[in-house]
Amino acid sequence: MELKLKECPKNPTIIEGFPGVGLIGTITTEYLIKHLKAKAIGFIKSEEIAPIAAVHEGKVVQPLELYYVKSKNLIIVHSLVDVRGIEWEIAEALTEVYKKLKAKEIISIEGIMSQDVTSIKTYYFANKTIQAKKFANSSAKPLKEGILMGVTAALLLHSKDIITTGVFVETHTKLPDSMASARIIEILDIYLNLGVDYKPLEKAAKEFEDKLKDYVGKIDKNTEKTDVHNKKVNYFG
Repeated sequence: MELKLKECPKNPTIIEGFPGVGLIGTITTEYLIKHLKAKAIGFIKSEEIAPIAAVHEGKVVQPLELYYVKSKNLIIVHSLVDVRGIEWEIAEALTEVYKKLKAKEIISIEGIMSQDVTSIKTYYFANKTIQAKKFANSSAKPLKEGILMGVTAALLLHSKDIITTGVFVETHTKLPDSMASARIIEILDIYLNLGVDYKPLEKAAKEFEDKLKDYVGKIDKNTEKTDVHNKKVNYFG
């Protein structure tokens, strides 16, 4: 696992979102990157991640890239690929970023599968009381029971070493869920005072959703015949 940082901002807040149920993490982080005009400052590289390079506005986008919003002192970790099988290594790399930059906290974004299609509920988890209190003015409820997996779970298990916060939203589909992502943006806007205009989010997120579907289609098509370590690669669920 290799970590490269072109800049080392001090005491930032880190937001991470990885592909999962509803692609909540990917949609949310991409929206924040575009809306807050974040710039790439580094990446995490591993030979366990398939060499997939997206090209956006004439620039190569790393599969696992770190962006920075100077005005908010915010680092956004954005992933276009599934990292199943190397969750612990990714969590270790993020913990390294956290300690190197003396970050305030790491905020994890996840979708939670729900059968209730009548509403979209949001939840939070915080391992420090001061962080939990900041959700008081939001619609998010404390997560009392549940099972978390992936990078988020690995980070929470590192909670003795770092300050971790989770923001979770129910989703009713395995397809990209822009509506659920809008609820996450709303919560983050309140929690971090981002000044994000999330009212037009549904339209913007729909554009991201269409692009992500295109990414998924291209990746699936290109990896159907790919065999990494003698097993079939499946990047999104």
